[in-house]
Amino acid sequence: MSKSARMSTLIKPPKVAWNPTERRLLRAAGIADLRDVARRAVPRMVFDYCDGAADSERSLSRARETFANIEFQPSVLRDVSHLDTSRTVLGKRQKLPFALAPVGFNRVMHAEGEPAVASVAQQFGIPYSVSTLATTSLADVAAAAPEGRHWFQLYFAEDRAMVKELIALAEEAKFDTILLTLDTPISVPRRRDIRNGLTIPPSMSVGTIAEAFLHPGWWMRQWRAGTPSPQVLKATGGSASDMIKRVFNPRLSIDDVEWLRGAWSGKLVAKGVQSVADARRVADVGVDGVWLSTHGGRKLDRAPVPVELLPHVVDEVGDRVEVLVDTGITSGADIVAAIALGATAAVVGRAYQYGLMAGGRRGVVRAMEILSREIEVTMKLLGVSSVGELNRSHVRFR
Repeated sequence: MSKSARMSTLIKPPKVAWNPTERRLLRAAGIADLRDVARRAVPRMVFDYCDGAADSERSLSRARETFANIEFQPSVLRDVSHLDTSRTVLGKRQKLPFALAPVGFNRVMHAEGEPAVASVAQQFGIPYSVSTLATTSLADVAAAAPEGRHWFQLYFAEDRAMVKELIALAEEAKFDTILLTLDTPISVPRRRDIRNGLTIPPSMSVGTIAEAFLHPGWWMRQWRAGTPSPQVLKATGGSASDMIKRVFNPRLSIDDVEWLRGAWSGKLVAKGVQSVADARRVADVGVDGVWLSTHGGRKLDRAPVPVELLPHVVDEVGDRVEVLVDTGITSGADIVAAIALGATAAVVGRAYQYGLMAGGRRGVVRAMEILSREIEVTMKLLGVSSVGELNRSHVRFR
C-alpha cells in the first residue's frame, strides 16, 4: 500500500450537519455542553425556570457535589465484551436503568413539548413521567408514544373528586404507574423566577417579552403553537391559575396515601421521600416504590441529599419496595453509581430538559445518546457486564 493510500485510511471526513441546531447538538459531548447550548437557545426566564433551584440552591449543589465525590472501585480482568444495560423496574423490563422525571410546562422549554419527550423515551426503551402540570393531555402523550411506558406524577389535591378525575385520566390513557408527590404541600417561588418576573402559569412582562425577542427561533415556535397551558388540569375545570392553586395540599397525610393505594390498581410510588422513617411509613401502607427526591432541589433549601440516604433506605425497606433516586444526576456515571448503591433505577430531569431547550426532540435524543454511552463506558471500565452485577463494592463515598 502506498503512503498516500495509508494516509487516506486514517483521514476521514467529519460528519457534516448543515442545520445549525444539529451542528450544536453534535458538538455536545456531555450534559454540561447541552446545558450551554440550552442557555443560549431560550430566553433567560425559561432557562432559569428549568435550571434553578430553591433559595440559595444548596440542595441542588450539594447533591451534585455528592455524586462528584463518589469514587468508583473497578475490577480488572473481567470479560466485558457483551454488555446488558437492561433493568426490571416496577415490574417491566426496560433497556436502560433510568427513567425521565416529571417536569411541568414542557412546551415553555420548547414548543414540541411532552410528545417529543415521550417519543424519545419510547425510542430508548425507558419510562417517561408526565407532570400534573403538563402542557399536553395524558391522552395525547400516550398517542405520541403508543409503545412507550408512561408514569403519571400526581399532586394530591385537597378535593378528592379532583384527584379521582386525574386518576381516571391516567387509567384511560393506560398509564401504569402513579407517582404521588409528597414534598410539595405549598407552591414555592424560586429566587431566579422572582428576579425574572416569571409566574406559573407563565406570563411575561414588557422586559421579558423584549428579552424573548433575542431568541427568535424560540419565539416563533411559541407563537405558532399558542400559549402553553396546563392541559392535564384542564379537564378539572377553572382558570389556569385556579387549577394550579388547587393541586397543592398542605393537609396531605399518610391516610391519603393509603386511600390512593386502594383507589389505584396500578403501581404506586411515593415520590419526595427524604428520610428513612418516612420510607418505612409509606412502605407500611403498601406502595410499590419509594422515590428519594428533593424535587431536584427546587423546594426545601438545605434538604437531605437523596443519594446519601439511598443505602440506608435500601437497607431498611429494600426487601419490600423498589427504591428510585433523583437530584444532582448529570451523567451516565452518576446513574451507574446510584444503581451500585442500591437504587432500582435513577431518574433524570434537567439532563433531558437541557436537550429539549437546546433542540426539541433532536436535543432530547442527544441527551439520551450521551447518557446511554456514558453508562456503557462506565460499566465496562468498572468490569461489570450487566446492571445486575453492580453493587456497593463498586463505589464509596469520599
